[in-house]
Amino acid sequence: MSDTPTSLFETLERINTRPDVYSRYTADALWTSPDISEMMLRYHLDGKVDLASRRTEFVERSLAWIVAKFELGADKRVIDLGCGPGLYVNQLARSGARVTGIDFSPRSIAYARAGAEREGLDVDYRLGDYLALDIETGYDLAMMIMCDFCALSPGQRGQLLQRVGELLAPGGAFLFDVNSLAFYDTWEETVAYSYEMMDGFWSSEPYYGFLNTFRYDEEKVVLEHYLIVERERQAEYFNWFQHYSLESLTAEVEAAGLVVDEAFGDVAGEAFDASLPEFAVVVRQPHA
Repeated sequence: MSDTPTSLFETLERINTRPDVYSRYTADALWTSPDISEMMLRYHLDGKVDLASRRTEFVERSLAWIVAKFELGADKRVIDLGCGPGLYVNQLARSGARVTGIDFSPRSIAYARAGAEREGLDVDYRLGDYLALDIETGYDLAMMIMCDFCALSPGQRGQLLQRVGELLAPGGAFLFDVNSLAFYDTWEETVAYSYEMMDGFWSSEPYYGFLNTFRYDEEKVVLEHYLIVERERQAEYFNWFQHYSLESLTAEVEAAGLVVDEAFGDVAGEAFDASLPEFAVVVRQPHA
């Protein structure tokens, strides 16, 4: 029997060691990789699974509620932060609202723009990071859907809330959803390994995938840490999931100088229920 190569042992030891919470951020790589972004777009457009986007039935129900709830029309401006391929933006533009969509996936933005052009919709799509782009103010509604808020580090979330507060017009609202503490309780720490993990999701080249799932009980955070090993390269992806109670989210929002105005079970307007895996809030500037 030959000795185990030191490099392989060190790799396995490293990926099985719990990293510090939010010590690595790789969401930009996840969404801009040519292979992965192609698969993500497929999931966005599937319509039957809750992966990159919600199921078509939920999206349609959510859109109807948003248009009615925020009285969207020709006199309203809307911005979707992390808009993906425009499933919400293009539909909201049909209400007559002036809509801006921002995403840092070139593939998603290209698809969204093409869809808007085919329908003759006047939509402002922008490629880039909503935390870094120069964005004008005066929006009546800002949106962030699919619990994307929970993938950000505490510092990024604080930066985002401050930025949204600056973007909103007087009386404007920020609608977003988050993972709940009830959902956190369903996670288990696991280790998985397989050839071409997730049916070839991570690369068009042959690869082996390693997945370590870690829980951080004090912070109520879960990490899915993927190591993807191809013949010529290795890549790591850190998917973070923050979880909230309504009280903990309210405290974080208030620390950024905003207030939670309403809470719902989801972004389709269902009643708030702490036992559900997610919930949504409408945040506003104080005394708006």
